[in-house]
Amino acid sequence: MIVKRLSEVTGTAQEKCAENWTSRRLLLRVDAGMGFSLHDTLIHAGTSTEIHYQNHLEAVYCIEGHGTVRLVDTGEVFEIEAGTLYALDENDRHILSATTQMRMICVFNPALVGPEGHDENGVYPILEAS
Repeated sequence: MIVKRLSEVTGTAQEKCAENWTSRRLLLRVDAGMGFSLHDTLIHAGTSTEIHYQNHLEAVYCIEGHGTVRLVDTGEVFEIEAGTLYALDENDRHILSATTQMRMICVFNPALVGPEGHDENGVYPILEAS
């Protein structure tokens, strides 16, 4: 069994910070081969981030805050607030915008190793566990 607390991840290498977000990576590929990773992520108020997970599928459950997700290819806009789930089941290129700080629970398949960050196209690379 794996038991972790957010306080054990905050301020460690399992916390990845970028200009628009902070991802606290609770469960990673190294954690017993679960097949997915689990993240507690803050999206900073007033920011927009273009993302295109070409190598991963992601499901996101908003537990706090308000914002939108806009699909780049279709222009569709979805309101996101506490209690809303969205799943990028087709590697959808999207823009996540936060009106207020948003707190999201994110699941990635395949699991992230830990240090991944968005490249210039909003993509997480596939990394090998060390």
